[in-house]
Amino acid sequence: MKNKIACVIAAFLIVFLHMSCKNTETSKEVIETEKFRPQFHFTPEANWMNDPNGMVYYDGEYHLFYQYYPDSTVWGPMHWGHAVSNDLVHWDHLPIALYPDSLGYIFSGSAVIDWQNTTGFGSKDNPPMVAIYTYHNMDGERAGRNNYQYQALAYSLDKGRTWTKYKNNPVLPNPGIKDFRDPKVIWHEESEKWIMILAAGDIAKIYSSKDLKSWSFESDFGKGIGAHGGVWECPDLFPIQVKGTKDKKWIMLVSINPGGPNGGSATQYFVGDFDGKTFTPEKNESDWLDYGKDNYAGVTWSDIPKEDGRKLFIGWMSNWIYAQTVPTEKWRSAMTLPREIQLVKEDDQYKLTTFPVKEFEDSKVLKMQINKMLFSGKSDINNIDLDLSSCELNFVFKPQKGSLNGHTTAFGLLLKNDADEELKIGYNMLSKQVFIDRTKINTQFTDSNYLSEDVAQYSIGEEIKMKIIIDASSVEVFVDEGKLAMTNIVFPESPFSELSLFSSLGSVELESAMFFNVE
Repeated sequence: MKNKIACVIAAFLIVFLHMSCKNTETSKEVIETEKFRPQFHFTPEANWMNDPNGMVYYDGEYHLFYQYYPDSTVWGPMHWGHAVSNDLVHWDHLPIALYPDSLGYIFSGSAVIDWQNTTGFGSKDNPPMVAIYTYHNMDGERAGRNNYQYQALAYSLDKGRTWTKYKNNPVLPNPGIKDFRDPKVIWHEESEKWIMILAAGDIAKIYSSKDLKSWSFESDFGKGIGAHGGVWECPDLFPIQVKGTKDKKWIMLVSINPGGPNGGSATQYFVGDFDGKTFTPEKNESDWLDYGKDNYAGVTWSDIPKEDGRKLFIGWMSNWIYAQTVPTEKWRSAMTLPREIQLVKEDDQYKLTTFPVKEFEDSKVLKMQINKMLFSGKSDINNIDLDLSSCELNFVFKPQKGSLNGHTTAFGLLLKNDADEELKIGYNMLSKQVFIDRTKINTQFTDSNYLSEDVAQYSIGEEIKMKIIIDASSVEVFVDEGKLAMTNIVFPESPFSELSLFSSLGSVELESAMFFNVE
């Protein structure tokens, strides 16, 4: 009798939550005029969003699931929201995929196509899409237990439109670890097993399985390795070919909060080898995937076709130190642009590059081009038919030889609006740092962590290339074809209307510039 009553209550809650979500939908017309709303970055139609989850490609569609609370613009009982795209730029919102139930909230995880039907959930002719996610049991957390997070399965046989939770959940119980979450699953061809990596406190744990249902522990990674300023979250593990060679390495992504290079949330990575059991890094120090404050919890898409071969990534464009207080009203948080990850080797060092996916190019319209211009002090760029709140700016700067002797310490671009706010992006030759200065953007949002100048160490040669993508309340900077990335959210009181170049006390050559509207 108790089970029947529980089922009725659960069914009622599902219908209620679904109706709540539908009632908060935002029309396309409102989205296009809503203050701070990005136009070409993914945002929920309304309410709270954080980590991207379950990204998988199947039958012409890129699936994006995400942590979602449909009843408020601040974090609450987590669901999996859902959207699909055929080009990684334009997204269709779908109904909520996974709702909380008696086992807990639906925390982060991943999704795969079970092509060989190892689970038995579908068939080889109709392989199941399987979600692997963390349950978070609030009653257990409130009771002070350590085992309130555990891993579970759900599956879909209709391209992710409807989902069935596995009757024998959880498939991986908690071994007594407070933070035990965010499973990312891949198929390891060499051992013919599923591999799961998940976060456990401030290390990662690796498990293996033949059928996604029964899991065996393989190894730990991370003790005394990498950054440990906070808890580890949302790990990823995948092979990648070294650009320009036939060599293959393995990459481990690990998000950390706090402990990022500019404070708060960020994502570190390791390059190494994996034998189906143990990940062995090239070095014990990690590198950072993005040096801005606002690229967190990102992972890669599963099941990208071999003929495509790319490693595609997306991250949550916020930071936990202020994510719940940013000055948006109907919605909270956006995703980064989808990016391609590549691995390069220079001077015997492996580094990841990240760059906007090629599909984004089709959304750009060239508005103006400049060649060979020497500037110093402040130089305005006028007579440009450019929407500075939705654009891409490409610059190639050449500091003059002996610039430091001539007192050129910093150069770059300056964006202003009619509220006299300034966004400054550039390079400091004295400190050898790329920087984004948002200290003079939105004086009404006064969080000291937001009003920051964020920096990244970077040595340049004779020139530096900067691709800067602006979308209402975000700026993404890619240096030298993605060798360095910085992502920051910004909240100007009014759209940017002035674009200038600046150089401190000396001359810099603008080798070329191209300005695009994004439509």
